[in-house]
Amino acid sequence: MAASRLRHGGGLPTAAGSEDAVSVFRRGRAARAPERRNFPALPLDQVLAQLKGSSGYAHVDLSAAESSLQSVAVYAATDLIASIVSELPADVFRGKGPDRKELATPWWLEDPDGSGYGREDWVYRCVMSWLLRGNVYGEELQRATAGFLQQVELFHPDKVSGSVEDGEVHWLVNGSTIPSGQFVHRRVNPVAGVVKGLSPIQLVASTIGLSLTSTKFGLQWFQDGAHPNALLVNSESNLDEDQAAKVKQKFMAALRGTREPVVFGKGWDYRPLQIAPEESQFLETQKYSQAECARIFGPGIAEILGYGSGSMTYSNIVDRDISLLKYAVGKWVRRTERFLSQFLPRPQYVKLNRDALLETNTMQRYLAHASALGSNWETINEVRALEDRPPVAWGDAPFTPGPAAGDTEPAEDDPEQEE
Repeated sequence: MAASRLRHGGGLPTAAGSEDAVSVFRRGRAARAPERRNFPALPLDQVLAQLKGSSGYAHVDLSAAESSLQSVAVYAATDLIASIVSELPADVFRGKGPDRKELATPWWLEDPDGSGYGREDWVYRCVMSWLLRGNVYGEELQRATAGFLQQVELFHPDKVSGSVEDGEVHWLVNGSTIPSGQFVHRRVNPVAGVVKGLSPIQLVASTIGLSLTSTKFGLQWFQDGAHPNALLVNSESNLDEDQAAKVKQKFMAALRGTREPVVFGKGWDYRPLQIAPEESQFLETQKYSQAECARIFGPGIAEILGYGSGSMTYSNIVDRDISLLKYAVGKWVRRTERFLSQFLPRPQYVKLNRDALLETNTMQRYLAHASALGSNWETINEVRALEDRPPVAWGDAPFTPGPAAGDTEPAEDDPEQEE
């Protein structure tokens, strides 16, 4: 186990335009720097006061019913996908096809960050980061001598920034640099020439090529070099380069928790360059309905959440679940499997049990077992294990179906006996 564990503000990203329904509990040591929030142009003293005292995430204007409904739809869709993936049982295997062998799950895979909250909690946060921000960030806390990961602490994606300088990526968490050898980054929806991935909403917005209110759509990419995310402006005087550098140094020191007061003259305004949350503005601009918001995350999501129209019969409910797994959830399952497999020595790998999603009723299960037994690719004991029943002594032999009760045909009458 790592002797020292560094934590940098956990939790989950909020859905575009939504506010956390409950407070976020932070584990371990305090974050390296106070959390930044997005503000309108305010005097410097008010900005610093809010920066020092803030504890929440992005706000949503609940006075706009359409905005809140869109946020609910996005949250419901992302929570559905993350919950499904995180609750699937995980098994460890080696080999393929007839050579495949199931192995015991190692202890570190049951709790990938060593926090005590378990794999399900870790996977949920991982998938939510992908869905809402397109990226998962973390710090490697422990690596086995064989080279595979053993502990990775996930960061809140909104606390991570970076730049590319001379072809090398530099990552910062709350303004503090993380060595590249310890930083873990996994993205989705990649774009050529861009380091960060895109969330599903960002992907839709970039494909349509639309702009947002007051600023271009902030995809939060970085390509060549760092980019500022705010302006500190003095409306009373012009500053030379040395004066600007000193002001910036004092301001950044205040943000990073030096506890020293900052003294400036009049005329200072802090102006963020990004208007948050951009994705919520995009949905509002396009007047997306709840169903359309949900469908951004894959086919079948809107219908399961009740945003689709039409009645549901038993047969299309089954088809809906299969389509959900195949087209909407499947790619997130595979991405999670690849990430978790990096916690194992090669050639071992993780498989999430997709059958757990397609939970059936008793009759369906029994019919499926009967088909498997009749085709001799399952034994009685394998079926009993699936039904949480103990094995029987005769249950490992090939199954030979016998006639069911009442299936025996009566003997034909002898015509000679009727004389």
